[in-house]
Amino acid sequence: MVNVESFIDEKIEELADAIGDANAIIALSGGVDSSTAAALAYEAVGDQLTPVYVDTGLMRKGETEEIRDTFSYMESLRIVDARERFLDALSGITDPEEKRHAIGEGFIREFETVAREVDADYLVQGTIYPDRIESEGTIKSHHNVGGLPDVVDFEGIVEPMRDLYKDEVREVARALDLEEIISERMPFPGPGLAIRVLGEVTEEKLEVAREANYVIEEELEEYEPWQALAAVLGKATGVKGDNRVHGWIVSVRSVESRDGMTARAQELDWETLQRIQSRITGENENVARVVYDVTHKPPATIEYE
Repeated sequence: MVNVESFIDEKIEELADAIGDANAIIALSGGVDSSTAAALAYEAVGDQLTPVYVDTGLMRKGETEEIRDTFSYMESLRIVDARERFLDALSGITDPEEKRHAIGEGFIREFETVAREVDADYLVQGTIYPDRIESEGTIKSHHNVGGLPDVVDFEGIVEPMRDLYKDEVREVARALDLEEIISERMPFPGPGLAIRVLGEVTEEKLEVAREANYVIEEELEEYEPWQALAAVLGKATGVKGDNRVHGWIVSVRSVESRDGMTARAQELDWETLQRIQSRITGENENVARVVYDVTHKPPATIEYE
């Protein structure tokens, strides 16, 4: 385990040295990784830092409002509405790697736009060690590592937590006195709900995924999963009232893990599973079935794409 106090002092000094007298932006998603990176960078360079949250339309329910409230103390916070851009970029794409690259490029272009407006030379990211390992191997490209475009208009990209695992990041977040809603928050993928929607990303599927994920996070809180999620798989026949429907299949996944490199599917009781399926099918007329994923990592990954 990392020596937290020494790590904080070391990274604040490294950030200050790397950025110098220049300006920087921080890619802020609201998750523990980027939030901790933002807190470190803010300690290091203060008003030279502009936190940028890009609303991609792929985020959790209420995410943008939470970001605005949680980080309001950073007066330079920018919230960019890029929902239309990202949906257009994802139109027609079904391959998971192509999705990740399209999203990675979309983020960088939005960050470059803000950087030009505030004359920033550096981009700070909350990349952590598992992101690098999976992207450098053959598992999948993370939007902020392997999913980055070849040409990036920044003098440098600074990643203060690139050697930490998720549990170590949480330790640093607690030491920095970040709110519990941040330090203990479940992981959420950088590409957002786009990789919890199999196949082409559409507004209808995103809305199903957003509402289903909201139900999952509420219903499984007592189980304290390392990560829990809902994914939209495809369509199947069902019955609602006296009518036949061809509705979406939602898969529920809940896992235990230490660092995300391996994970075990949680054993959920039958009553909980029935409550989840009842809420998801009852609250969305377009959902016909709910299934529970019992696969560990490996052989599966935690996310679906």
